[in-house]
Amino acid sequence: MTFAPESFRDNVSQALKDQQLRQNIKGATDYFAANRQRTVAADEHFEQLREQGRLIKQRCLAKLPELLEQLEHKLTANGIKVHWAQTTEQANETIAQLLAQHGATRAVKGKSMVSEETELNDHLNARGVETLETDMGEYIVQLEHERPSHILAPAIHKNKVEVAQIFDKHIEGLGYTEDVDALILAARHVMRDKFKQADVGITGVNFAVAQTGTLCLVENEGNGRMCSTVPDLHIAITGIEKVVESLSDIPPLLSLLTRSATGQVLSTYFNMISHPRKSGEKDGPKAVHLVLLDNGRSDAFGDEAFRQTLQCIRCSACMNHCPVYRRVGGHAYGTVYPGPIGQILTPHMQGLDKTQDLPTASTLCGSCAEVCPVKIPIPQLLLRLRMFAQMPDKDEKPVVAGQGAGRKSAEAFIWWLWRYFHQSGRRYRLLTYMLTKMRWALPRVIKPWTDSRELPTVAKMTLHQRVKQRQRQQGAKR
Repeated sequence: MTFAPESFRDNVSQALKDQQLRQNIKGATDYFAANRQRTVAADEHFEQLREQGRLIKQRCLAKLPELLEQLEHKLTANGIKVHWAQTTEQANETIAQLLAQHGATRAVKGKSMVSEETELNDHLNARGVETLETDMGEYIVQLEHERPSHILAPAIHKNKVEVAQIFDKHIEGLGYTEDVDALILAARHVMRDKFKQADVGITGVNFAVAQTGTLCLVENEGNGRMCSTVPDLHIAITGIEKVVESLSDIPPLLSLLTRSATGQVLSTYFNMISHPRKSGEKDGPKAVHLVLLDNGRSDAFGDEAFRQTLQCIRCSACMNHCPVYRRVGGHAYGTVYPGPIGQILTPHMQGLDKTQDLPTASTLCGSCAEVCPVKIPIPQLLLRLRMFAQMPDKDEKPVVAGQGAGRKSAEAFIWWLWRYFHQSGRRYRLLTYMLTKMRWALPRVIKPWTDSRELPTVAKMTLHQRVKQRQRQQGAKR
């Protein structure tokens, strides 16, 4: 598959032919969905919790500029240096410069979708920095030079046999084994050595608390804690929407995240990072930096409806319940954020000129909105993006970059004709009369409509003609 949203339709055709891929995706998403359902069913207050989470995120987004300034002030006071990046290129270059300043040539990474968004690994590798993913799923796809296909489980498209083959090929001395414990132990041995040798640890951030200047990292494997404590230099990277106002906002959001993502009541690790290593402390990094990335988020923030996109806490529940994602997998979307959330988030990052097909890849069944822990109205936002894809930009600044990219002159002309004939009863009757008389000359194939549908056949007579004929026949009988 081609990893680009412009190739979405071709990617889908390939994915639908891959029975093993579809089986892997279905089995894993069924597992996550069942875990979530079991945990949610046991919590009679879950709907109230969802509403609380929605209100927290909306309140924090309403204060976003103010909270970001407060976050920078508190982090700086705590000894953590803050860097701002408007684009992915700026974020990558900032991190590369920090590594150069510290003479760092070996990096270990905790799970971070934002670093995938910036393609940080490629950027650092090109500058001679050895970069190792330490999340198990990320490690698997890195060995195969692939992209993550899921926000929560990057290697969701691989089954046990495929992982065993990958490890056998890439981990020297392991040999082929399908024993899951043995596979995990082998990866652990590789990573432990890399943790000891690393000059820098790079992680994402789940929540950044403005009032205290605290970076919160949620995980299950412990690799995030190793990345953020063992190397002398810790660099965190996150989107500007991850900021929350106070520590009291965290428990409801954390509870929603773990229940919706894995079906856990609480994750195994919850890391709170507020400062570098202090005098007298025995562990922790000597320097901590935070890179705050925009990359189209401000554009989404500027529109009242699309601002709801930024409520996302990256639980991936929408993907696990989406009938489209469950059949084609994450790589088909050609984006870092696949599935329903990616369909409404990516257009703000890459523009509708590149992503116009993504908002159409939905049945609008509403499953994503029903399971979203912070109640993002994804189907309504998808419809709005479809509208903007067809709507030429008449303002100096479009609501979405690439606005109107899906509008075709031939299609626009057809709709103009449709409006013209439907504005007048006389013109409408003339059109339908002509169609009945010229039905033999009408095309039987109209791409892409007829790729999956039969073109309706024009009747020999219009409804008006049938009614008049029946009236004449009844009159003649009398």
